[in-house]
Amino acid sequence: MVKVQYGLFLISLLILPKLGMSDESVDPWQGFNRSVFEFNETLDMYVAKPVAQGYQAVTPQFVDTGVSNFFSNLEDVLIVLNDVFQLKPVQALSDTGRFLINSTIGLFGFFDVASHIGLMKHDEDLGQTLGYWGVGAGPYIMLPVLGPSNVRDTFGLAGDSLSGFGYTEVTDTLAQQSGLWLLRNIDVRADLIASEGLITGDRYTFFRSFYMQRRDYLVRDGVVEDEFGDDFDEDFEQYDEEVDEDLY
Repeated sequence: MVKVQYGLFLISLLILPKLGMSDESVDPWQGFNRSVFEFNETLDMYVAKPVAQGYQAVTPQFVDTGVSNFFSNLEDVLIVLNDVFQLKPVQALSDTGRFLINSTIGLFGFFDVASHIGLMKHDEDLGQTLGYWGVGAGPYIMLPVLGPSNVRDTFGLAGDSLSGFGYTEVTDTLAQQSGLWLLRNIDVRADLIASEGLITGDRYTFFRSFYMQRRDYLVRDGVVEDEFGDDFDEDFEQYDEEVDEDLY
C-alpha cells in the first residue's frame, strides 16, 4: 500500500503543477462548490451537529479528550511517513517517539504523554508533501461530506487513504473501519462546536479562505505570504487557534 501512496505522489508531481491557478481563478467551480457546500451544511444541520451535540452531552470531558488523543496518536503513523517523504529526519524521529510513547505509556494513545515531555504534535499529510515538492494547489474543491479541499489535497487524501497506514487500518472488517471513521468524525465535530461563534460573514467564503490560508501555512511550515487581505487575518488567527486547541 505504501507503493500506492508513493505512486500517486509521483504521478501528482508530474500532473498537478500544470493546474496552478491565479488568485482570480482559484475557485473556478464556485457554482458547483456552493451547491455541494449547501448539501454539506444541510447534512451538518440535521445529522452531524445533532449527533455531535448528543455525543458531547453524554461523554465526560476526560473521555472526550482521550478519544481525541487516541485518534491523534493513530494519525501519527501517516505523519511520520510524510515526514520521511519531506526529508525531515529530526521531525520523523520526534513523531516516531510520540507514537511509541503514547501507544505504550499513554495506553494506546488515550493519554498524550509525549506532549508533556516536549514531543510536540506535528501535522503532515500527502497533500502537504506534494506542496513541499512544489506541486501547485490547483482549483479549490468542496467535497461532499468531506468538505473543503483542492486538486492537490484531493490526490493527497486518496493517497493517504490507500496507503494502508490510516487510522482505520487498525481494524480488519469494513464495518469496524466504518465505525472508527464515524466515531472519529463525531468526535471532531463535537470539538468544533465551541468555535462556531468565530465564523463571520458569508460561511462559504469564510471556510474557503480559512482552508486556503491554513493549508498554505502548513505546507510552508508557518512561513506564509498574506494573500487574503488584512480584514481576514484577525478572524483566521483566532479561529485557527481555537481549532488547534479543540483538536489537539
